[in-house]
Amino acid sequence: MMAARLGLRWVHLKFTKTYRGNIMPWQMDMILMLRSIIGDLDNTKYTDERLKQLLTVGAYNVLNDADFSTSYTVNVGQVSISPDPVTGGDFDFTILTVYKTACILVGSEVKTESANAISIKDGPSAIDLRGVSGSLSNLYKDLCKKYDDMIETYLYTKGSDGTPPGAAILGPYSPASIGLNANTYHDRGYHFY
Repeated sequence: MMAARLGLRWVHLKFTKTYRGNIMPWQMDMILMLRSIIGDLDNTKYTDERLKQLLTVGAYNVLNDADFSTSYTVNVGQVSISPDPVTGGDFDFTILTVYKTACILVGSEVKTESANAISIKDGPSAIDLRGVSGSLSNLYKDLCKKYDDMIETYLYTKGSDGTPPGAAILGPYSPASIGLNANTYHDRGYHFY
């Protein structure tokens, strides 16, 4: 994970030195992460502009699913996310957005390929394209399941305001209050737990 972060950071620094101007770090790093997940590292299937548009749609969906400590503004029409989650170091928002976008993108591919799922037999030769949509469908289910698991984990660990749910509820038998009450004595001289 650390090597991947360092690798992405190196590419990001190299890219911004070459293309200074209106390139935001999320536009480089998140596109590279998305391309690696969908298997389009050679830039043959999708343009960077199309992936930027899809990333803003994914970010919009992630903001509808969870609250973050940083207040993000996503404008799908202007293809912008501000403040930049990559420079802000919000790895939760960044990764959730990339996986949601991958889920949307592969879901679109599944729909397109399912219309092309045909089987043709002509004498001894046969063409069967049903397996392509089947493997894409499995990839789609896997990506969406990973996103659902990550968003569920995020909501459980962070809560709606950045704290774990139930953190303010301390009773005499909760694990957090045992440490707090370890040095308190009951009036009869016994430890109170």
